[in-house]
Amino acid sequence: MTVSRTLTGKHALVTGGGTGIGLAVARALAAQGAQVTITGRRAEVLESVAGENLHAAAMDVTDEAQLKDTISAAVEQRGPVQICIANAGIAEGRALHKTDMEFWRRTMATNLDGAFLTIRESLTSMHQADWGRVIAISSIAGLKGLKGAAAYTASKHGMIGLIRALSEDYLGTPFTFNAVCPGYVDTEIISRNVTSIQERAGISADDARALMVDANKHKRLIHPNEVAQTVLWLCGPGSESINGQAIEIAGGQF
Repeated sequence: MTVSRTLTGKHALVTGGGTGIGLAVARALAAQGAQVTITGRRAEVLESVAGENLHAAAMDVTDEAQLKDTISAAVEQRGPVQICIANAGIAEGRALHKTDMEFWRRTMATNLDGAFLTIRESLTSMHQADWGRVIAISSIAGLKGLKGAAAYTASKHGMIGLIRALSEDYLGTPFTFNAVCPGYVDTEIISRNVTSIQERAGISADDARALMVDANKHKRLIHPNEVAQTVLWLCGPGSESINGQAIEIAGGQF
């Protein structure tokens, strides 16, 4: 039986592609035939998961010069970026009165500035192609306020605003721009958040984890592959009219 590989010949870029959601997305795209450049700050992590159709490139999305050089090199090796997945991000909560400028800027520099730079540089090459998909991995916190995480919430709202503006700028072109907004996903971030919530709220690890599980409408953590399959849908045949959307993956309506 012949397996259809709908993305053969396309070059995809996935930031934060070495772990969690990014890795699940990268593997799903590669399975459909795309040549996928995966980036992240830890070269050893990227190299450990690189393989057929997955190409590691160490890159910090907060470093503009490095980002430009890395994407330029990937384009030279694998052609224009036709699928841009702006996924790199940090998820940390902190009460506003405890939020200093360093914490605020670090959150914005990674989540929002990093998405802006990634998309801008990818579009530079995408203009050479006749088809393109730009997908930002935002969050349910991009659509509603997340208690105790003002900086994170603001950065994820900003990502959706960027996507909506670009979808208007490029109306009538073969490029679409969408955001995917998961609730709590079962990745290593959950483990880090458990510790953070324990310390802030003075509760057990089980109770801290339960808070995140209960925040999802269907009362379970989301599997990274659920996000990856949504990305594949946005890149697949018949997705041309899905544009400027913020798609919730949270088990129900918010």
